[in-house]
Amino acid sequence: MTTQRVRGCCPHDCPDTCATITEVRDGRAVAFYADPEHPITQGWLCAKVRPYLERVYSPDRLLYPLRRVGPKGSGRWERISWDEAITTIAERWQAIIAEYGAAAILPYSYSGTLGLLQTAIVDARLWNRMGASGLDRTICCAAAHAAVYATLGARRSPDYDDLRHSRLIILWGHNPASAGPHAMPFIRQAQRAGAYVVVIDPRRTATARSADLHLAIRPATDGALALGMMNVIFAENLHDEAWLEAHTVGWRELRARAAEYDPERVATITGLPVSTIIELARRYATTKPAIIKTADGIQRHQNGGQTFRALLCLPAVVGQYGVRGGGLAYSTGGYATWDAEAVGHASECPPVPRTVNMNRLGAALTGEVTDPPIMSLFVYCANPLASSPNAGLIEQGLRREDLFTVVHELFMTDTARYADIVLPATSQLEHLDLHRAYGHRYLTLNQPAIAPLGEAKSNWDVTRLLAQAMGYSEPWLHESAEEAIRGVLDASRARNPFLAGITFERLQQEGTIRLTLSPENEVPFADGHFPTPSGKVELWSATMAAQGLDPLPHYEPPAEYVAHPPEEGWLTLISAAAHHFVSSSMANQPSLRAKEGEPTIEINPVDAAARNIRDGDVVVVSNQRGQCHLRAVVSTNVPPGVVSAVKGHWPSLSPDGRNVNWTTPDALADLGGQSTFHSNRVQVWPSRI
Repeated sequence: MTTQRVRGCCPHDCPDTCATITEVRDGRAVAFYADPEHPITQGWLCAKVRPYLERVYSPDRLLYPLRRVGPKGSGRWERISWDEAITTIAERWQAIIAEYGAAAILPYSYSGTLGLLQTAIVDARLWNRMGASGLDRTICCAAAHAAVYATLGARRSPDYDDLRHSRLIILWGHNPASAGPHAMPFIRQAQRAGAYVVVIDPRRTATARSADLHLAIRPATDGALALGMMNVIFAENLHDEAWLEAHTVGWRELRARAAEYDPERVATITGLPVSTIIELARRYATTKPAIIKTADGIQRHQNGGQTFRALLCLPAVVGQYGVRGGGLAYSTGGYATWDAEAVGHASECPPVPRTVNMNRLGAALTGEVTDPPIMSLFVYCANPLASSPNAGLIEQGLRREDLFTVVHELFMTDTARYADIVLPATSQLEHLDLHRAYGHRYLTLNQPAIAPLGEAKSNWDVTRLLAQAMGYSEPWLHESAEEAIRGVLDASRARNPFLAGITFERLQQEGTIRLTLSPENEVPFADGHFPTPSGKVELWSATMAAQGLDPLPHYEPPAEYVAHPPEEGWLTLISAAAHHFVSSSMANQPSLRAKEGEPTIEINPVDAAARNIRDGDVVVVSNQRGQCHLRAVVSTNVPPGVVSAVKGHWPSLSPDGRNVNWTTPDALADLGGQSTFHSNRVQVWPSRI
């Protein structure tokens, strides 16, 4: 019996983008593990993805198209053929377009499955051709991206391996042990070599437990701390004036702004001792190389954009950009950029009639979006009822009888339960795709290892079927998976030197290929050039000034914090990443649910005692948007005034049919239309049930 080894790639929303190997025997995957030759993956997978074959062969997989035959949410379905499903969708869309225009159709997707084909191309081509509403996909990282482009001009970061050269590592609002674990061996290696590791996070995370210093900062006050550190650095002449003069715009204006954030004021804002703020600033300014490594959670506040701007300024103040082991590590996503026209063919299509912010889905479905209203929703690579803010309002919108909803999924998610048509999707083992990472600088080709189970089809195959049914004849809507990937890769390589020499044939042969980096580009910005309008780090940003925004970073508390002060009993709820789920992906997998445990909320003993809450009690977590029931864990892992609940639990698998997103706000942040999950104030009390 012959065993075939097929190279692939983890598709989930994680910076590690691990290379995998699937062993196949008689058409069935019998083993799934990490590629031992991949320089980042290094032969091991995280707890989430290790049991991936359980997901692929789950008895709960959707294998056939379904049509709703009962009330929305009733769970009553009938099996139909693909022909019937596609014909039904096309006929409904054509009727909607005739009455309302194509803008009444809204695609909704995010990062349930990443990849050039199954995400980027699918997110663009059909919807562009149709003239459907655009979607502002801003739930995760929009504020940080806006801040990075305004300040540095590009998202460029070092590989994890460069952490070995750092003498000081500040993990700011980042828990890589649970969300990017392949960085941890490099951090540990640096620590063993003498590097000092600081974790700045309101919660004592798994990463914080092994750090040299954990600073339990108040949520949403990180920007004030960064400005306070700059205050000390400038006041004590610890800044690198020569570097600032040569490579930045506006450093004197930044110094004047930082002068407003003396350590005493910052201590009042952040809850950190004055001495700690001063000591951290001095350590950061005098330890070289020093790196700030951060991620997306820190910007999911109403002040997230200016917070990220402040963090980006710190390495410039001490001259640490362009230094191996120094600077700021956030995203490598700016290296392997795809040619936008090759991806979406927008120049051949009608203009996008409007865009809808994905964080406002509930509001959009219940009357915020009109002229025309949203009459059809097509959901793929997403489960908004579990993962998006203000979920109660989303549920209300999904119940609309006049809303025609289609969900393309592997499982009957909470969102799929409200669909009119449910289409079965392929897993990563069943389709072709090309993946770029945002935590390292490698491209990985995912080869299909097995045939699609049942009648499951990939995102791209569904796109092609829908294009055909809608009568769209453009060749780029009917390419094979390989043709589509080749076309974008070839067009992008012609424009992007980081893709030089990387061909589809090489990817087929080698599986993983490092991006093409010249010696001067090996360390980000080592050549002293920043792709901003000035060619420098724009501490004072003309881009932001032109948008009517403050061109310098500043601190402003979220409006919800001002409206709901702690003295009235309000607690700040942060929704932390699960160790065993990727947002809501895998959160229905029995083995991983057993390891993650039931939905809980961590509460400090001081706050628990004030509310007569004991460890293990069921509590009500509530605010003006909604409520949910969670099991209390009384713990000093969170400071007084802060509670933490793991995100990702499916409402339908939770005790009261809701999860923490029944409370999270759908207000937008200061930059990029960013989500504000963590700017969330709640009341917590013992449940009577």
